[in-house]
Amino acid sequence: MDGFAGKVAVVTGAGSGIGQALAIELARSGAKLAISDVDTEGLAATEERLKAIGAPVKADRLNVTEREAFHLYADEVKNHFGKVNQIYNNAGIAFTGDVEISQYKDIERVMDVDFWGVVNGTKAFLPHLIESGDGHVINVSSVFGLFSVPGQAAYNAAKFAVRGFTEALRQEMILAQHPVKVTTVHPGGIKTAIARNATAAEGLDAEQLANVFDKKLASMSPRRAAVVILDGVRKNKARVLIGNDAKVLDALVRITGPHYQRLFAAFTSRMMPPPK
Repeated sequence: MDGFAGKVAVVTGAGSGIGQALAIELARSGAKLAISDVDTEGLAATEERLKAIGAPVKADRLNVTEREAFHLYADEVKNHFGKVNQIYNNAGIAFTGDVEISQYKDIERVMDVDFWGVVNGTKAFLPHLIESGDGHVINVSSVFGLFSVPGQAAYNAAKFAVRGFTEALRQEMILAQHPVKVTTVHPGGIKTAIARNATAAEGLDAEQLANVFDKKLASMSPRRAAVVILDGVRKNKARVLIGNDAKVLDALVRITGPHYQRLFAAFTSRMMPPPK
């Protein structure tokens, strides 16, 4: 894909799924990669694949919730490559549970990774992106950042927050006339391990929930998702919807307004397995 040769791109959550696919597609397009994840085995596998392509790569274990470490990491990447052009804040986790039964710690954990991880990455790398003269922030939200569903209050909260934060940032970069573009990404059902790695509130069967996602909702490959994202980045799109499901559901929410909530509640009650 044109437009990425020679760019230094940072990808969090690169040990699997969309993050791994983004790193590979960027490498194939001539980019230099700084990849990170808490999953060191997955990260090492991604690093091997990037080296096989011939891309320069720096791989580091990074917990995106650790703000000070993230800032130190940003400086290390800048020193290693001499510049930073793009940050893909992709790392994320999932949790299922109604508000009534969810523990505070479960909601906080999702917010720490899915929202504050994005904030940390954006803030840590923004000075380097501005300095590059050709920066781009790409923050991964979700279709659940466009509408809400029962049982996903924590995830919805985090992904709506990512959307608001990123859309405000795009406007700020325009007003400040900084050389930094900003894109929000909203994936639909992508065949990744996020559902398999998700946790659930007491009384819910996490494995059953993962089976529902894998068999009924996940339809697009991570590689295809990465290609769509990078095409949106190349075209400087403000918002990138990934998958026909994301596009259809976004349109439905726009058409029905708040009435979508009754439709989605009924749909979710039929899709989800009963409590234990």
